Amino acid sequence: MATTSIPLVTFNNGQKCPMLGLGTWNVSNFQIRQNIVFSSSFPLQRFHSHFSMRFRTSYNPIFTVEMYIMFQSLEREVYEAVCHAIDLGYRHFDCAYYYQNEGQIGEAIQDKISQGVITREDIFITTKLWITFYSSPDLIRKCLQESLDLLQMDYVNLYLMHWPHAFRSGGDLVPFKADGKFDFDDSVDYVDVWKTMECLVDEGLARSIGVSNFNTKQLETLLGVARIKPVTNQIEVHPYLTQKKMAAFCRDNDLVITAYSPLSNPTNPFRAKVPFVLEDQTVKDIASRYDKTPAQVLIRYQIQLGNITVPKSVTKSRLEENRDIFDFELSQEDMDTLDGLDANGRTCCVPGSEAAKHFPFGEE
Repeated sequence: MATTSIPLVTFNNGQKCPMLGLGTWNVSNFQIRQNIVFSSSFPLQRFHSHFSMRFRTSYNPIFTVEMYIMFQSLEREVYEAVCHAIDLGYRHFDCAYYYQNEGQIGEAIQDKISQGVITREDIFITTKLWITFYSSPDLIRKCLQESLDLLQMDYVNLYLMHWPHAFRSGGDLVPFKADGKFDFDDSVDYVDVWKTMECLVDEGLARSIGVSNFNTKQLETLLGVARIKPVTNQIEVHPYLTQKKMAAFCRDNDLVITAYSPLSNPTNPFRAKVPFVLEDQTVKDIASRYDKTPAQVLIRYQIQLGNITVPKSVTKSRLEENRDIFDFELSQEDMDTLDGLDANGRTCCVPGSEAAKHFPFGEE
């Protein structure tokens, strides 16, 4: 196992963040939703209502013993993954209210603190404001407080706006209209949401704030009015989607990119029909020359770009593999070759979200 320390990046406010973290999307409770919606005949409208007791919704399903056992197993899985990650030296955990697994993450971290393995100050916690909470300052605070309660923490290191667009508040986490389409709230302006995010920093509930899935025009608008500057934009980045325009914008404005789906997310339930970058022969050839795996090359690629990156796994061997990327360096020629694979291959775009007023991917 590699013992090299994970390097830190310094944000524009002086706060430091580990460049390698553990992504927690599509793990535990969220995984069950994926399996139900995309491998059965359940309509999309039940995306979040099938397990109401877990997802704070009004639908009352028949909750079978098999489903309960599945829940218990997967909750244990994310708990153990976080424990393994801490033992392997991970200190950055990328969470979100929407992922519905902050409780297990918080429990694992608190157990490791109780065991004396880590302290709270050793850990960098990112979580995200979900888009059904955008419509008022009270709801924004409520969302963060619920995350803090589940994580068993007094503050988060980084709080992100999950998307620039908003859903209608007051119902399911993913609300639908009678016609089965998403129920967006286009009256909500992300600039107004940001003003409350700034207050959360003032109140000591978040050390840093940022955004996720914003395009350059949206970031430019936000920077023009922000009292507290965002420190990062968390976006999908990998060799099939290099995001060079966004990278240049962030570099010019002293923002760090956080790259999600650095392996192009082969388990994404919304995945567009884009080839798997892990299976690209060019990536495999580069990995072979360094005696590394394709995943290690792709994660190392992000680090050398200067990006924070948050690959996800619940498997101890994969967690160790993803961590073991600090004992080699890709040549500039290989970095250029990986850049050359760009095909605007975005994999994470939920069908139907393009109807939102502030949908970010229409232009970029």
